[in-house]
Amino acid sequence: MSDTEKAATSYWTEAQMQSVHHMMNPRSIAVVGATERMQYGGRMLALALRAKDRVRVYPVNPRYKELLGVKCYPSVSELPEAPDTVGIVVPHNHVLDVMKESHARGARSAMIISAGFSERGDSGRANLQDELSAYARSSGVRVCGPNGLGLVNAKDDIWLSSATLDARSTKGPIGMVCQSGASAFGTLLPRALDEHIGCSYVVSTGNEADLDLCDFMRYLLDDESTRVLAGFAEGFKDGRKFLELARLAAERSKPILLIKVGRSSLGTNAARSHTAALTGEDALYEAALKQYGVIRVQEYDELLQMARLFAHTKKPRNRGVALLSHSGGINSLAADMCGQAGLDLPPLTDVARDGINGILKGVGWAANPVDATGFVMGDQFPRIMQYLTDQPQVGTLAVASGGGDGQADQVAAHRASSGMNLAFLWTESRSALPGLKKLKEFDIPVFYTPDKMALGLRSMLDYHDWREQRMAQPFPKAAPMTEAQRGVLARLQGLGRKGLSESESKALIGAWGIPRAEEVLAGNAAEAVAAAGRLGFPVALKVESADIAHKTEAGVVKLNLRDSKEVSAAFETVTANARRHAPSAQLNGVSVQQMVGNGVEVIVGVNYDAQLGPVVMFGMGGVTVELYRDVAFRVGPIDRMEAMRMIGEVKGASLLRGFRGRPAADIGALADALVAVSNLAVNLEGSLAELDINPLMVLPEGQGIKAVDALAILK
Repeated sequence: MSDTEKAATSYWTEAQMQSVHHMMNPRSIAVVGATERMQYGGRMLALALRAKDRVRVYPVNPRYKELLGVKCYPSVSELPEAPDTVGIVVPHNHVLDVMKESHARGARSAMIISAGFSERGDSGRANLQDELSAYARSSGVRVCGPNGLGLVNAKDDIWLSSATLDARSTKGPIGMVCQSGASAFGTLLPRALDEHIGCSYVVSTGNEADLDLCDFMRYLLDDESTRVLAGFAEGFKDGRKFLELARLAAERSKPILLIKVGRSSLGTNAARSHTAALTGEDALYEAALKQYGVIRVQEYDELLQMARLFAHTKKPRNRGVALLSHSGGINSLAADMCGQAGLDLPPLTDVARDGINGILKGVGWAANPVDATGFVMGDQFPRIMQYLTDQPQVGTLAVASGGGDGQADQVAAHRASSGMNLAFLWTESRSALPGLKKLKEFDIPVFYTPDKMALGLRSMLDYHDWREQRMAQPFPKAAPMTEAQRGVLARLQGLGRKGLSESESKALIGAWGIPRAEEVLAGNAAEAVAAAGRLGFPVALKVESADIAHKTEAGVVKLNLRDSKEVSAAFETVTANARRHAPSAQLNGVSVQQMVGNGVEVIVGVNYDAQLGPVVMFGMGGVTVELYRDVAFRVGPIDRMEAMRMIGEVKGASLLRGFRGRPAADIGALADALVAVSNLAVNLEGSLAELDINPLMVLPEGQGIKAVDALAILK
């Protein structure tokens, strides 16, 4: 079973999820390292005691008999019951001992606030964290942390955290999981409170010695109170685990919004192929997140505003947006931003235009966007909204205003009666005005700049379209490797070298069904001339050597040779150039190849990322691919639908659709080739290092494709 196939299996056991449940919904909490001082241990105890009417809280510290009015115990072993979870706030060198004692007492989970582990950057502390990780897994006392700030069950107001004492939360449908404690409790939760954005849970995962962001998000997928997952990730311990989480989230219709920072290990090895040289960590993650329906955002406020939008909207009946404001200038700017985001503002129907004009009576402007001037503050405002949402092409209404609480009541009532998605662009001061406050209390998605609103609406529309198409057919799985393919791989591995020559590389891709240009290997000029005669002029000559990866730069390629004299001269030239460029290279002869004309050159490649696995690249071909970097990536395997999306992302794909009189190319055959290459990438994980097919010629529609050159490097 390949790594990719393993990734498709479940990463989460029932016992593991039970441990997370005991953390997220504890009925008993022990705080080891509790103190009377309002530092980490004292704050955790004080916050836990806020739920003492529902949760049994046990301070643990041998120096105290009582803390904050509650009996204090000298050790975990002397607690009157096995706690659901243990909050650990002791020096790093005592954490493992507390873990062992907690396990002996029957504790079900642990929240480690203590710092001083791998984040310190020295091997001793990293080893200690490894010991902690191993013990958590072997004992079954699963751990959140260390070096985090804990978690909050906001829906039940249960705090297992060392956040500041005045921390509060608003109950709502957004589950938030952050690797950064400061981002979770110092930035996102306070801003969510200011914006009246409600959360179900807020989790800080810290160093992730055991449980990670994916584990807590997986729990939230099964939580009925959570509709949207919001996250802050500096990196992933297992990128494929996150993609499996995203797949499950799509099936459950729970969008994931993510701030993703950090780096993967991709690019640490010297790159011999174009694919390896072009594949950057951020570009790869951007593609993978999009491929699996994850909405990537850039900063905290955007994360919160988008999360509220997704939590309080649904799949619209169509993509059209109606925009309504009190100002022509605001409308113009908002419409500009909507246009740049690719949103559709459909023109008003005759009924809507005449009806709104009848209300405005020559004031304002009845179009889309609608300039309703002072009518946004009056009793006629609901009628204007109704005319807009009655239009069959409109699925979302956006209101740009700064009205009072009466307007907020009207907007909320209209959303409830129409069932229409609604977003609000607040155009006045953000100070605590009654209207803005009421909009937030009504869970109306509020934005403060037109570009953020437009981006949010486009992301919401794209997500629902993506999910509908993706759920129409299952996520792809790679076809298993055939015996014939295994035989080709074994023969090439038997050569005893990593680098394959062009003909060997073509034999490899040919086993996965990629058509190749016809070629004959020649050992001298006379054989080359004879081969050209059999193939038919014009032909190309290329030196056949596994030791010369980039043949154009080495001067060992000659194209469009039209007669025997040109072939004979070219043979001598390319062999001389090869010896001069790489004197120690093993030359296996010269490949005489059929020239493939009247096609569009593209590049298809394979690389492997330590986090995400097999990566397929597509772009416009030729020697300038690294200059323009007009490429698209996907994590394998992919299906035909994903291949077509991949092709559409590349700007140069307009050449494939027919450009300035050129015939349209066989895009369908190209999509099938991308699927085949993705199967090859999955099948050969662990055996293949890199692959370039450059160029792959896409012939006119109905004529298929042909690989003209290929470079494969084995592991």
